[in-house]
Amino acid sequence: MSESVSEAQAVAQAAAIVTEAEPEPEYDPAAPAPVNVPRTPTGNAEVDAQLERVADVDHLATDGHIEVYEDVHRGLRDALTALDARPGPPGPSPTYHQSRS
Repeated sequence: MSESVSEAQAVAQAAAIVTEAEPEPEYDPAAPAPVNVPRTPTGNAEVDAQLERVADVDHLATDGHIEVYEDVHRGLRDALTALDARPGPPGPSPTYHQSRS
C-alpha cells in the first residue's frame, strides 16, 4: 500500500511541476475582442459603408478603436453635409410673392 501512496504522490508532484511550467495567459483588456455592435442597413450606401467600417474594431486592440471611430464619424458627417449640398426642388420665384400681396 505504501508503494501505491508514493506512486500517487509522485504523480501529484509531476502534475504540479507541469502546472507551474505552463503559466496561465494574462488577462489583457486591450486585446482585440469583438464589439458585436448591431449594424442595421439604412438604405443610404454612404452611411451603410461607414457603419460597416465599425466592424473593423473587432480586430483591433482598444487603443486602435479611436482611429476607426474618428474615421467613421468623419464619413457620417461628410454624408450629412452632402445631403445639405444637394439641390432640392426650386423655391418659389420672388415675383410669386410680390404678385400675391
